[in-house]
Amino acid sequence: MKKFDVLNEIRQNYLIAVVRGKGFEDTVKMVENIIEGGIKNIEITYTTPKASELIEHFATNSEACVGAGTVMSRETADEAIRRGAQYIVSPHFDKDVAALCNLNQIPYLPGCATATEVAEAMKAGVDVIKIFPGGVLGASFIKDIKGPMPHANLMPSGGVNKENMADWMENGAFAIGIGSALAKGYDGSNPEVVKENTESFVATYQKALKGE
Repeated sequence: MKKFDVLNEIRQNYLIAVVRGKGFEDTVKMVENIIEGGIKNIEITYTTPKASELIEHFATNSEACVGAGTVMSRETADEAIRRGAQYIVSPHFDKDVAALCNLNQIPYLPGCATATEVAEAMKAGVDVIKIFPGGVLGASFIKDIKGPMPHANLMPSGGVNKENMADWMENGAFAIGIGSALAKGYDGSNPEVVKENTESFVATYQKALKGE
């Protein structure tokens, strides 16, 4: 899948599930229930054991757009891409990771928290920038950045919940990352809880789209 197609899929599906599992089987159950619950963008973080194997496991799933998260180095990005990651996400901006992703036509979503970081990422060819930590910066950060940089595509991650999702959307978020809230109440034996949490977020998103 080409970079343009992946970005379109992320935009169309809009919600990105940021998955941090405790092990391979545990994470598989989480991801399967997230997909069943209606979120198709799956970011498997490298804080999860066997993250590379998990990316490879889900890379051929036609229902999901699978990316790698918490990518801290060029080497990790290269490994994730080889395993089939369709996009790369970092908590920070790394110009070497950006260069590797551009060469492989893979979207790179680095975490930025200032106008300078956003501008540097855009100059390096980054198409979508992760606003991180979203809970600290707040939804108005997007509007503030888009004032002087209207072409910036910004995606919050961290601190997004059902109560503030509409605020992020109204301020122009390109997409939205949702993390630990999807796993609330999950203890490893009740994966249906993950599906229910996901369905609740999807319902909130659909209501926000309608302005409800």
